[in-house]
Amino acid sequence: MAKEVVKKIKLEIQAGKATPAPPVGTVLGPAGINLQEFCTKFNDATREKMGDVVPCEISIYEDRTFDFVLKTPPAGFLLKKVAKIQKGSAKGANEIVATITEADLRSIAEIKLPDLNAYTVEEAMNIVEGTARNMGIAVSGRTDKELAEQAKEALEEEKEQAKREAALEAMAEEAQNLDVANVEAMNEKEEKTEE
Repeated sequence: MAKEVVKKIKLEIQAGKATPAPPVGTVLGPAGINLQEFCTKFNDATREKMGDVVPCEISIYEDRTFDFVLKTPPAGFLLKKVAKIQKGSAKGANEIVATITEADLRSIAEIKLPDLNAYTVEEAMNIVEGTARNMGIAVSGRTDKELAEQAKEALEEEKEQAKREAALEAMAEEAQNLDVANVEAMNEKEEKTEE
């Protein structure tokens, strides 16, 4: 008879660096499994992927035993690693922070293919390309010209927005000055009627 799964937990842990300390201990401690055993098994299974972030899906059974399945590293992590950047663009596709080659894109797609909803490497490349676009990473020969044009348009839009905001601030200040002047005029009028 198969054991019943009580809980499924998903974690992203650096390969070969799982310890019973937080965040692993914080998440798995309440589940009642042997933390040291999990860490040892995870570190042994991920030793060859040292330096990568490895998503892990842990199935916990009613007798407090567990199994885990390792997934491929997140596309964002792989893209940052290939592009040699610390983080993606804060403005998404409107700001290019790095450019990668189509060969880099293909290698990431081949790594990610088992975990993506794609049947071919080309489909996986399109998915990873979308992630790259949202991170502000252009793919030379595929999206670099398009993203550069989009970034230029976004910059122009930002300038227009700044002009509109400056005009609004000026109008708000003018309205506030008018209000103050009106209040002062009403106060003077009331003082005159009281006299």
